[in-house]
Amino acid sequence: MEHEKQLLGLIDEERLKYTSSMFYGLSDALVELTGALAGLTFVFQSTTLIALAGFITGISASMSMSASQYLAVKMEKGHRRPLKAAAYTGSAYILTVLFLIYPYLIFASPYLALSLTILSAILVIFIFTFYISVTQDIPLKSRFSEMLVISLGVAGLAFLIGFLARQFLNL
Repeated sequence: MEHEKQLLGLIDEERLKYTSSMFYGLSDALVELTGALAGLTFVFQSTTLIALAGFITGISASMSMSASQYLAVKMEKGHRRPLKAAAYTGSAYILTVLFLIYPYLIFASPYLALSLTILSAILVIFIFTFYISVTQDIPLKSRFSEMLVISLGVAGLAFLIGFLARQFLNL
């Protein structure tokens, strides 16, 4: 245990200082974009159109999240720099967006693309949760389960909204 703590002390402190900013961008992208892609999949059923709408939504949301993070950190009395925190948030968001929309750019079947997007989201959740659990000594299972339920719950709800919109609006 002592050696683990010493090794954790060697990890780049700056990245750890901005972990919450990365988490903010990543988790919001996972929840928001997975849900949006699920809803769009049922409404549009065109992978190109879904990818384009997801990309535009993701870029807009990443700019919004970055601006919000900048303002929030600027009001803190901590040691984080607002511009750097905003950059970490926006970068994490955009990378997550690209990772989630790539199946729509590769496959013609929107439902296969959605399935792979959900698997990608689960993979991202696991990797980031594992990183957080190791660096901050947080239990992996409970944090992973919580993020998974929230992300997939929102995706399922958005898929239902897309289904209902398609039925009632005759799209």
